[in-house]
Amino acid sequence: MENKNHQKIGIIILAAGNSSRLGRPKQLLKHKESTLLKNTILEALKIQNSFLIVVTGANHDIIEKGINLPEIKLSFNSEWEKGMSSSIVKGITELLFLNPDCEQCIISVCDQPFLTSSIFENLISVSKKTGKGIAASAYAETLGTPALFHQKYFQKLLELKGKEGAKKLIKKYTDDVVSVPFEKGNIDIDTEEDYTQLISFDN
Repeated sequence: MENKNHQKIGIIILAAGNSSRLGRPKQLLKHKESTLLKNTILEALKIQNSFLIVVTGANHDIIEKGINLPEIKLSFNSEWEKGMSSSIVKGITELLFLNPDCEQCIISVCDQPFLTSSIFENLISVSKKTGKGIAASAYAETLGTPALFHQKYFQKLLELKGKEGAKKLIKKYTDDVVSVPFEKGNIDIDTEEDYTQLISFDN
């Protein structure tokens, strides 16, 4: 029997930070009847033929209580204080454990309130159409998350260190990168002021 698992796309949502600039867990901030993190999860769950890993760290217990969805895999990163790279490494390790034949994954964060399933879908379709190994979201004259990586980059993601994120690979392998517009992708929530502005959008 052919293994269809390689066709499944892994979606890794990074939710391990301690929101130091905000002073409370940004993952649990209320947004659109729910929370920032849960909205990101619900949008990711709309992607067909995917499996979802949420990497937690700081505030793991309260975040876990806030999600309890059977269809996602929660993965606790005990080294979250070492920076974003440790959460990416944790996510990719979990991904390869759950689905060793996985051919591509999307790395996403949980504090882009305007992230929708269509952003994920665009990354998948543009990457397929162009044959590029990395599809990154384009906003505010930069390329960033969510970003899709072909399995040939999984080892390189596992080698990230400290504060390094997926952006390092996007910058390094520019010839193999396609950009996908993400309107309002530059809006993320780091401070109380960011959140106040978001609430005014919501209302």
